[in-house]
Amino acid sequence: MSGCRVMLLFVGLGNPGAKYARNRHNIGFMAVDEISRRHRFSPWRRRFQGETSEGTLDSEKVILLKPTTFMNESGRAVQEAASFFKLGVGDVTVFQDELELPPCKLRVKVGGGIAGHNGLRSISAHLGNDYRRVRLGIGHPGVKELVHGHVLSDFAKADMPWVEALCEAVADNAGLLTGKRDSTFANKVHLALQAKGFLDKGDAGAA
Repeated sequence: MSGCRVMLLFVGLGNPGAKYARNRHNIGFMAVDEISRRHRFSPWRRRFQGETSEGTLDSEKVILLKPTTFMNESGRAVQEAASFFKLGVGDVTVFQDELELPPCKLRVKVGGGIAGHNGLRSISAHLGNDYRRVRLGIGHPGVKELVHGHVLSDFAKADMPWVEALCEAVADNAGLLTGKRDSTFANKVHLALQAKGFLDKGDAGAA
C-alpha cells in the first residue's frame, strides 16, 4: 500500500433527530446508515459537527459523515471533516435526495448544478463544487409550491420497500465508488432494483 491517501469521505445528507428520520429529505442519512451496517463499520460517534462511522470498502479507508447542523449548514461539517483529514474536494462523495429523478432511480455525477438543494449549496460554498453526488430519486410533487412539504414529509408506508431496497443496493455496491467506477456502480444498483421488481428492464443506470 502506498499510504498516499488517508481516506475517502462519504457524506449522507439529512436533518438530525427522530422528527425527520423518515423524511424524504433524509434518504442520504438512510443510505450511509446502511453502508455502515452492511460493512460493519465502527459505531457512530459525534464529531465534526456531525456523526461519523469508519470502515473499509474495497481496501480503501472510508469515513461516513452525517452532519447534525441541519441541511442548510451541511457544508460546515463537511469542511471540518475534510480539513481535519486533509482531503480534497475530489475525495468527497455526497448521498442526497433528488427531486428531479423518479422514486427509486439513481444517478451519479461529479460537479454540476445544485438544483435548489440547500445541502449541496452549503457544501459547494464551503468546499467547492467538484465533489461526487449520488443522487437518490424521491420524485417531484408536481408543482414548486409543494416541494418544501414533499421533502420534509415522511415516506409513505408503501414507499418503504423500494427505499430499503435502494439503500441496500447502494450499500452492497458502495466499494465501486472508492475506485471512481461510477457507471458500474449505478448500473449494478439498477440491476439489483430491477431484479427485485422495483424498476423496469428498460431503465438505464448510466451516470
